[in-house]
Amino acid sequence: MTRTPILQFGTSRFLQAHADLFISEALAKGCALGPITVVQSSGNAARSQRLAALAAPGGYPVRIRGLQDGQPIDETRISTSIRRTLSTATDWPEITRIATDEARIILSNTADAGYAPQPADESPAFDQTMSYPAKLMHLLLARFQRGPKPLQIMPAELIVNNGATLKARVLALARTQPSAFQTHLETDILWVNSLVDRIVSDPIEPAGAIAEPYALWAIEDQPGLILPCTHPCLQVVQTLETTEALKLFLLNLAHTALAEDWLLRGSPTGDLVRLAMADNRRPALLSLYEAELLPPFIAAGLEAQARAYIATTLERFANPFLNHKLSDIADNHAQKISRRVGGLLAFARKHGDHSPKPRLAAIAARLSLL
Repeated sequence: MTRTPILQFGTSRFLQAHADLFISEALAKGCALGPITVVQSSGNAARSQRLAALAAPGGYPVRIRGLQDGQPIDETRISTSIRRTLSTATDWPEITRIATDEARIILSNTADAGYAPQPADESPAFDQTMSYPAKLMHLLLARFQRGPKPLQIMPAELIVNNGATLKARVLALARTQPSAFQTHLETDILWVNSLVDRIVSDPIEPAGAIAEPYALWAIEDQPGLILPCTHPCLQVVQTLETTEALKLFLLNLAHTALAEDWLLRGSPTGDLVRLAMADNRRPALLSLYEAELLPPFIAAGLEAQARAYIATTLERFANPFLNHKLSDIADNHAQKISRRVGGLLAFARKHGDHSPKPRLAAIAARLSLL
């Protein structure tokens, strides 16, 4: 069996069309650390077909559909980076062996439920019902007991400072372990913050996905960083602060503004982002960008980056192949307004932008958030 220096937790269609595809394309050029072992951490037996298909010798398809530089893209790529698939429910000893003997990077993109604390997290031995951070702690403990050696942890969950957040969770779970192991977690394990972005709209069964052309894997630099691959969509940045602000306030907040308008119009059935871009709501969105979302970035000295990001975002919104539902965007609307609108207003104040923002203020005021 081929050695796999990348151990991945998560079988999501997002990873299939993002990191796994990047690594596959880089492997073909000799520019990747190596192939991947994928681990299903939920133990869901109904997904056995997906596990088998992910590691099929011929790979799995990723269909790229959308607009790029104004031109329609509709092509299929084959991803072959996954060489082995396992489940924590049935293969824990083999997963432990790979984590101990082969892995140089542990990558993850688990659902919110995977991070949620579980009663079994405090168990002294592995339990399938543990959260992902608890399972990771037990793998790192087993590796440490075989002889401490460096390892890189790269969560790809949509959590701010995801590497630091996962580190804090694992350290908290390791508080009853020997102090030498806790020191090992601090000094020998590299916990990497990253930001991922790609709209992956639909699955292809049993494995594969349909995704937009745009993709980003921004990785925060630090001493000793190892890249899983070299790829045009992978960027190493000194800090994720600017990247996160661009995404949160120029993409996510624009989505929230469209969802707010949709809710105020009575939530009409079948409303999609691309349809909003094709009717009279596009000028209102352009006005919001120019009058309220762009000024904080100008004040921060980021006008060129922000304008380029807005142009790319508008092209993504207009993707004629993507059925991105405003009803989905409107889920957890109040929480999204709090983080996105409140965050933008704080970002503006931080950088000295005090220009009026009546539309954002009205969105926040409707939920009594100002």
